[in-house]
Amino acid sequence: MPKLVTESDDKPKADTANGSRMRVPTKAVEAEPVAGRIGVEKQARRIAETILDGFNRHYRIFLEITTAARHRFEDGDWQGQRQAASDRINLYTQRVSEATARLQEEFDLHDNVDEELWREVKLRYIGLLYEHKQPELAETFYNSVFTWLFHRRYYNNDNIFVRPGLSTEFLDDDDPVYDSYYPISQGLTQTVRAILQAFECDLPFQDFNRDVRRLVRHVKLTQLPRLNLRKHFHLQVLRAPFYRNKAAYIVGRAINGSEAIPFVIPILNTGNGQVYVDTLLTDGDDIANLFSFARAYFMVETNTPAAIVRFLARMLPTKTKADLYTAIGLQKQGKSEFYRGFLHHLAHSTDQLEIAPGVKGMVMTVFTMPSYPYVFKVINDYFPPPKEVDRETVKRKYQIVKMHDRVGRMADTLEYSYAALPLARITPELLEELKAKCGKSLEFEGDKVIVRHLYIERRLNPLNLFFQTASKEEKEGAVIGFGNALKEMAAANIFAGDLLYKNFGVTRHGRVIFYDYDEIEFMTDMNFRHIPEPRTPEDEMAAEPWYSVAPHDVFPEEFASFLLIDPELRKPFMQHHRDLLDAEYWKSVQNDIRKGRQRDVFPYAISKRFRFIYGEE
Repeated sequence: MPKLVTESDDKPKADTANGSRMRVPTKAVEAEPVAGRIGVEKQARRIAETILDGFNRHYRIFLEITTAARHRFEDGDWQGQRQAASDRINLYTQRVSEATARLQEEFDLHDNVDEELWREVKLRYIGLLYEHKQPELAETFYNSVFTWLFHRRYYNNDNIFVRPGLSTEFLDDDDPVYDSYYPISQGLTQTVRAILQAFECDLPFQDFNRDVRRLVRHVKLTQLPRLNLRKHFHLQVLRAPFYRNKAAYIVGRAINGSEAIPFVIPILNTGNGQVYVDTLLTDGDDIANLFSFARAYFMVETNTPAAIVRFLARMLPTKTKADLYTAIGLQKQGKSEFYRGFLHHLAHSTDQLEIAPGVKGMVMTVFTMPSYPYVFKVINDYFPPPKEVDRETVKRKYQIVKMHDRVGRMADTLEYSYAALPLARITPELLEELKAKCGKSLEFEGDKVIVRHLYIERRLNPLNLFFQTASKEEKEGAVIGFGNALKEMAAANIFAGDLLYKNFGVTRHGRVIFYDYDEIEFMTDMNFRHIPEPRTPEDEMAAEPWYSVAPHDVFPEEFASFLLIDPELRKPFMQHHRDLLDAEYWKSVQNDIRKGRQRDVFPYAISKRFRFIYGEE
């Protein structure tokens, strides 16, 4: 069965680890087997305690950054919120590095694993996790430490947690993560008041009674008419708000018999020392978009993340555990859950990995499996002209997106090192292409091919292919979404660089997402220019431009020449996004960024906002 290493390339490789393993001296074992066994158990306990100390330190710092999100929201510190999100992503690797260094310093660890010792370490570690509130995260941390120390040939369930060692059910029984409300007995208005009052914030509501009225009215108009309320109808609301960017979110679900109806209440800061309810989201697609793989991670203060994930899973049945752990900022746990899911899928399917449909890129070789909703991307050994980037630049660009606010328009990636794939599940055409384009990234071991470094992304329908079969109405919606994507990315200080449709994809909800990052740049690094007027008729007819062009120069007027050839695309684009063809628009966005003004990018349609629906009251 193939094994995917769950750490990225920025770690010491297992086959070059410079530690050495601890051994019980052979003579002592032969002469005093009981004493030798006691020695193994003692060392195993100390190693297990050292690893768990490293994890506990990690999660303590993780919670400190997360908890402070409330104060950043109250202070309107949006730049601080973004910086904290970036800092939190880096946190895990730092703590694993610390724990690994400590083990190498305190214990005599060899490159070759003393399997008797490490089986004991794992058993002792499981014992230490009894009544621990984050056992699944601690197991993943253990795996990370082990894989930093040792070669991949030891990555099996005897030594690491390929399968979970402990259940995470009912971890929050002593301190529940959600409260229940009963509108039938308490009254809808009183219930709404209680939910808002439970939102802990040092800022007052701008107009508390107005917000209660709007919520009650919206529920009565949009939800109650379609519900046949059961006797035990009630609401379950997570105690911890979800913070991201400029918003806080109250997250809950209405339980009506066997049905669980999700709802989210976004709360915004007025900028004048007050907060207000912006809307009520109840549509499943809206809420799925809120938790999209193309958005930054939430900050949610909790000691029992498994309970939060279990709560969300019932609200969002299309989201996997990997999706939900990642959404709340525990992306390493998300990678572990993804890995387990991938192994399970391989064991229960027979189709093969094949070249992904679409225009082949010059930088990446992309493949997929028809029955699996993801694509695998490997950096090519060589980039033909006109590409001027190198391998490290590509990796840096992908890391920028991982650390950045993706504003719902840039796909998140899972990065793996030394991924083992079964040769029998790879089509001959794909294997030939991998050898030809990515040979330096491959190793062959028996019936497996080892890919030294790859990215995994959610599979999307490439926009250029979408346009080939789309109706006129579908084209219109997608090209408007394409323009919105460019604007929202620009507001987050990201310029896509290569705007060709092949670099964008369409989700099953019809949302346009950018996914090819080798040419992205920060908006503030670009020089947006108007095309100078030709000096002579000869200038205008010349094959080459009559004006100088520096590496970061961009001429938005040129976008139309390759984006808007199809009249069915040109008309809606010009109606909604004509400004994207004007350098002055891009300069205005740059100006806002440089002055620290963060433009609003809502993760739901503007038409869903209460001020749009009900006006100013």
